[in-house]
Amino acid sequence: MKEQLYTIPLNDAVNAGDECPFCFVERSLEQDSLDFVLGSCASYMESDVRALTDAQGFCREHFKKMFDYGNTLGNGWILKTHYMRLRNELDNEIKRFKPGRPSLADRLKKKASTNNLVNWVNEKEDSCYVCRHSAEIYARYIDTFFVMWKDDESFRKRVTESKGFCISHFGDLCSAADDQLSGQQLDDFYAVILPLMQRNLERLQEDVNWLIEKFDYRNADADWKESKDAVQRGMQKIKGGYPADPPLKMKK
Repeated sequence: MKEQLYTIPLNDAVNAGDECPFCFVERSLEQDSLDFVLGSCASYMESDVRALTDAQGFCREHFKKMFDYGNTLGNGWILKTHYMRLRNELDNEIKRFKPGRPSLADRLKKKASTNNLVNWVNEKEDSCYVCRHSAEIYARYIDTFFVMWKDDESFRKRVTESKGFCISHFGDLCSAADDQLSGQQLDDFYAVILPLMQRNLERLQEDVNWLIEKFDYRNADADWKESKDAVQRGMQKIKGGYPADPPLKMKK
């Protein structure tokens, strides 16, 4: 399959030899989003971008990463107009708020809250510009993975010989495979992916085991093998992400 612009990120991710190519993709998407919002291109000064960040806001994790990024003026501008919108929304919610207790039946049925203030806060908590933007593009790369899996023998071979996926992205792939593949294609996919996951989880287990053994004085002079970074790789394999990554900083 001839490389296309939309296939380059996935090829790069698989070629990186990472514990999970989709962790690699997600990190790139997140960093690109932070660079776009706060970087030297000054997107935070564009009215259409600020309209989106004002409406969607940011989650706690990405506010922390925005702070670490280091653009004080950019963060200040984003907060200024986001606060204006939040205050206006809260004022409107307070105007229509009426105190009341949910009935016992509603509590037992675990129905959505009838308290509009609670619902408004929950909506804010579930909304983040960086999360949403990254998730939308990530979904396209999942689709692209299966286009390449079906049409590119070289890609299939590299995935087969890779270190597999983290548990989280393995679940995403299995869910998408059931929609994107059928019949023999689906059988062939699982015939590759399931042993790949088992093999690489065993490899990580061995690395973690040897890391622990290296703390025994009797193994002080033994080779570390592949275990020096087993903790962060082991964590990534289970939940995704890069525990050992330093904060992303603005390029000055």
